[in-house]
Amino acid sequence: MAELRTEEEQLDAIKRWWKENGTSLIAGVAIAAAGVFGWNAWQNYQDNQAEAASVRYQQLVNLTAGNALDEATLSDAHSLVDDIVDNHADTLYAELAKLLEARLAVAQNDLEGAQSALESVAESSSRAYVQSLAWLRLARIAVANDNPEQALELLDQPITEALSAQRANVRGDAHFALKQEAEAREAWQQALTLAQEQDQPLYGVQLKLDDLGTEKGAP
Repeated sequence: MAELRTEEEQLDAIKRWWKENGTSLIAGVAIAAAGVFGWNAWQNYQDNQAEAASVRYQQLVNLTAGNALDEATLSDAHSLVDDIVDNHADTLYAELAKLLEARLAVAQNDLEGAQSALESVAESSSRAYVQSLAWLRLARIAVANDNPEQALELLDQPITEALSAQRANVRGDAHFALKQEAEAREAWQQALTLAQEQDQPLYGVQLKLDDLGTEKGAP
């Protein structure tokens, strides 16, 4: 009987605890379940956004694959860029779309438009390689705009090691534009060395060195 009373007391205690705490427990379980469901829903949403951005970016790449683009095609391309940037701003594809927009602007000899697109990537991207590409291409535009001093400043930005050969190449272009032939030669030779070490093709650099000729005083 004592054991029975103890069990009944325990049962009464459980009933009282449940009465006092059951509602909050159910709520806690519900909130936890909602949290899991919400996280899964958010992950699914993110995956869908990335997939949609990927599809739109591939459409942009396909649309601009030709060498000569007519006005209608360019207009469609710019609309696609705007769509990707506006609706998928936090994805890699938005940044890649801006880089492609800059390339289109250069092809149209719109260096100001290219610079604007590249600056938006360089200043906002959290992806080191993409940001480095933007800095590098901005430096090329600076050289093309007869502003090699600005190009050298841009090349001092934190450009990733994977693009070090390309950076040395553009640095050589900037020095050559400043009529600093010794510095240009050194930079281009460094570019070739880095390209070989990294097993990256780097076209045109040897031709620039050949056009520059041998160093004065060399046999």
